Amino acid sequence: MTTPTREDFPYAPQDWDIKEALSVAADFGLELTFDHWEAIAGLQEYFSKHELGNRRELVDALDEKFHTKGGTRYLYLLFPGGPIAQGCVIAGLNVPSGSIDKSFGSVV
Repeated sequence: MTTPTREDFPYAPQDWDIKEALSVAADFGLELTFDHWEAIAGLQEYFSKHELGNRRELVDALDEKFHTKGGTRYLYLLFPGGPIAQGCVIAGLNVPSGSIDKSFGSVV
C-alpha cells in the first residue's frame, strides 16, 4: 500500500506526522497496512470527539468497525502489543488508563 497523506487523517493531532508514525511502527516491528491506517484514523477520530478516552467504549467501537474481519482478535493480529496501547502511540495519542497490561502482552 502506498503511504497515506496527512489529508487522510483529518482528526490527527496537529503535531502528528506520518513519517514519525511509520518510524514508531517500525520500532514495534510493524509494517503498516491499509487496516493499520484505518485503525489509526479510527482512534484519532474517537479521541477528537471524546476528551477523555473510555477504554471499554473505544475497544467496542474498534471491534465493531473490524467485526467482519474478526473484531478484537483481528486487531491483536495487527497490533500484537495491544490495539489500543500500540495503536494510540502510533496515532500520536495518549494511551487511555488501563490499556497497558504487561501480563497480557501490552508492550508500550
